[in-house]
Amino acid sequence: MMPRRVRHSQLHGDREPAQCQDMMTFTDLASVPSHPLAPFTGRLRLAVAACLARFTGISRNRTESDLRCYLAWCAEHGLDPLAAHRPDLELYIRWMQETRRFKLSTVSRRFSVTAGFYRTCVLDSILEHSPAEHVRRPSVPAESPTLGFTHLQFEALLTAARDSANPRDFALVALLGLLGLRIFEATSADIAGLGEEHGHRVLRVCGKGTKVVLVPLPPAAGRAIDRAVAARVRGPILLNTRGARMDRHAATRRLHRLAGTAGIQVTSAHPHMLRHTHGTTMQFRRWR
Repeated sequence: MMPRRVRHSQLHGDREPAQCQDMMTFTDLASVPSHPLAPFTGRLRLAVAACLARFTGISRNRTESDLRCYLAWCAEHGLDPLAAHRPDLELYIRWMQETRRFKLSTVSRRFSVTAGFYRTCVLDSILEHSPAEHVRRPSVPAESPTLGFTHLQFEALLTAARDSANPRDFALVALLGLLGLRIFEATSADIAGLGEEHGHRVLRVCGKGTKVVLVPLPPAAGRAIDRAVAARVRGPILLNTRGARMDRHAATRRLHRLAGTAGIQVTSAHPHMLRHTHGTTMQFRRWR
């Protein structure tokens, strides 16, 4: 019988415990040689690979991030993920809620990834049954609690972004608030995706499930993108302060600064608020 609880060094070759964001990626995990004292390590690599192989693109990256969080928690608690039982997963949920204080939607999403990992293990005959099968999951409200900016707040945010010394600020707010893009759609947009269709400027965007759509660019959004692109002919539209592609964390920090500059009193300005703002603005214009 394989021991249920093991030392962290047996799982990861004497690596120090890490938080979710600091744990090695799956590529690193896959490159770690199996240790003779930990014969299950090869099975774990195979199980993780099988789970992630079911996804592509952004979905794969998000799944890997959520699964990495669970594997990090197991490592810190000396738990072999392939020998976990239902009470262990109940404790994992409590840890996300009470220690990390994640939102209910985040807890639900991350545990769904964990449950999917064990479901794949059952399908591949790595485990006989899933320990996540009867775990009590947190109840997530059907209605989204996220609220967008008011019309005046959005105007103030646009003004602050337009007057910012960083030309990417205006493009960021335009892509999220004027076009209604998701944050990963905005940050993954490239200069090569700009073009024309039937006399209209458009932006080619890769959405959920690698679905590609052409989004018409209103004049304000087109000007914002032109300012951000400047003389560049290739690469991402949105760059961070180091000249690399902007990610969602950098975008959130930029929005925090812009909201403070605009004098907007909100608890936490984050990118998805602008998507909600776009939906509200479109509804308002439709019924005017």
